[in-house]
Parts: sequence; structure tokens; C-alpha cells
Amino acid sequence: MTEIKGLILSGGSGTRLRPITHTYAKQLVPVANKPVLFYGIEALVQAGVEEIGIIIAPQTGDEVRETVGNGSDFGARITYIEQDRPAGLAHAVLTAEEFLDGSSFVMYLGDNLLRDGVPGLVQRFRDESPDAMILLTQVDDPSAFGVAELDEGRVVRLVEKPENPPSDMALVGVYLFSPAIFEAARQLAPSARGELEITEAIQTLIDDGHDVRSEVVSGWWKDTGQLVDMLEANRLVLDDIGSRLDGTIEDSRVEGRVIVEEGAVLKNSVVRGPAVIGAGAVIESAYIGPYTSIGDGVRVVNSEIEHSILLSGSSVENLGARIEASLLGREVRVTRSDSLPKTMRLLVGDRAEIEIV
Repeated sequence: MTEIKGLILSGGSGTRLRPITHTYAKQLVPVANKPVLFYGIEALVQAGVEEIGIIIAPQTGDEVRETVGNGSDFGARITYIEQDRPAGLAHAVLTAEEFLDGSSFVMYLGDNLLRDGVPGLVQRFRDESPDAMILLTQVDDPSAFGVAELDEGRVVRLVEKPENPPSDMALVGVYLFSPAIFEAARQLAPSARGELEITEAIQTLIDDGHDVRSEVVSGWWKDTGQLVDMLEANRLVLDDIGSRLDGTIEDSRVEGRVIVEEGAVLKNSVVRGPAVIGAGAVIESAYIGPYTSIGDGVRVVNSEIEHSILLSGSSVENLGARIEASLLGREVRVTRSDSLPKTMRLLVGDRAEIEIV
């Protein structure tokens, strides 16, 4: 069997998820209480790819190393590869050339989520041995994506965000390559945004007569780069959970599919699933609505939350209105006092967004 390695990109700056990503790698933001990056590692291992390199950035690399470890928890062997600057996906490929060591490989963008993983894609790549294979999905607005022009499944042209799209098939952040990609990447000049673009490298393969094929996503796909996408991914993942009540439930009602982790406590509350309550969380005199992920050690008291993600250690207490469609970072504290006069007292970091409705 041909050896195929994995390459996961976890080095982006996450500008669209600020301020969370000022201090937190965007691939570590959790969906259904599990970091997005973990889903990518699990997808590769499920496809039989166990030798995995993770591209990291200098500013967030230590946190990724600490969170993921050596890969043994996933059944993988993980090597960390530092990319000194965000210079494009093709630059990341060249940065990882020593690790890849002439192997074919799967490149997986670490902020992507695929419901059905990539085993079918990897198996087809093994069976057919093309020089590259790209994953595509049908989109309503192809002008916002890299778009593939196809001829009976073969890719004949890639166009980045075209005004007149040749198809409605957009590139998803999963690619498979033979070692031919390295020479193609070395031929590139930086694009207008100063990056070595992977679409240009693939186009070089096509122009040089290499065999580039495509596969269409089965199930759903999500790029979790923005808040609305994170919340939608959280909804999609929670839609597939079962029920497990390992915590303490006192005078509370749990409806639908809910996971309550060990050490969590529910008192005088209602939790309506699908939802997940992390270890050590305290939910007291509160309502937790559908599509909500409550992280480890979170406190929710005398408050209502729905369709939201609360990261570990945060607290929401004594609010007079429901929080919904929101993402609260680690150790965030949201509270309300009954004292007069009624005012707002805020300590807010750079580029935060507060909407009062």
C-alpha cells in the first residue's frame, strides 16, 4: 500500500474570529466542546493516515503543541512544523517538504469540518494514483470561492473568485498530492496578496500535463473561520450526538439529546438539547437551549442561553435577557447587578463586538 502522510495547516491568524483569536489559535476554538483541529486529526486517522505533520505559527504554536500532544491520543504520530510567516498554502507545502520526504500526502485545512471525513477520497487516491485530487462542493455563490472547471471528473482549470464562474463547484480545504506538487510550488511567484497560492500550484500541474482529479463532498462541509460558521458547525455536530448524563442533576429537567459530562452539576434548571455541558460546569436556576455548547468549568446562574458556545471557565450570571447566537471566550464574565442607577460597566478587548438588542 502506498504510504500517504497527512499535513494539517494550523498556522492562520484567524482575523475573522477576533478577539477570540488574539490569544487563541483559531483551530483550537471548540465545536461541541472539542477543538476544531481534533476533528481534522480524527478524519485523517479514520482514513488510515497516521503520520501527520501540523503546520504551526510562531505565536500560537506552543498552545497547539500542548493541546494536541504527540498524537498518541488519536492513534497518530504528530510532527510539528513551524511556518515562519503566513505566506500561502503552497508555501506551507514547501515548508513541510523535509517531513513529507517524497511521500504522497493529504493536506487538510485545520479550520475545516467534514461530516463524513475523507476515507473515500483517500482510498480513491490510493486506487487511481493521480498527481493531485481536490475536494469540491456545490455552492450558491461560486464567485466567492476558488472554482474548478471539470471535464468528466478531471480538473482542466481552476479560477480564484471568478466574476463569471465556469461551474458552481468550489474547492474545499482538503487536497491530495503526489510529490509532483513540490516542483510546481517552486515555480510560483507570490500573488497580489504576497502568497504562494495552492490553486496556482495545482494549475501548474494541469498546464504541465499532470493528472488532476476531483471528488465531491459527501455530507456537509464547514469552514469555521467566522462566528456564524462556528455556530452553524456547532449546530451540525450537535445534531449527531446521543445522550449521556454523567453529571449530577438536581431538580432539573433534561429534554432531548444532551450530554452532561462527569463533574457537571445541574440545579433547578432546564436543558433542552441538542446540547453539551462540559465537565465541572455549574448550571443553576438557568435555561440552556438547543445547539448550545457549555465548556468545562463554566457557570450559568439565573440566566438563559441558546444557540451559543461558551468556552471553558466563563460565567454568565443574573442576566435579564437571553444570550443567543454568541461565542464567549475563556474566563469571560458576564453579569448583571440590581443596584441603581442602571448603567453598563464594560471591560472589552480589542476588536470585540457587542450587540444589545
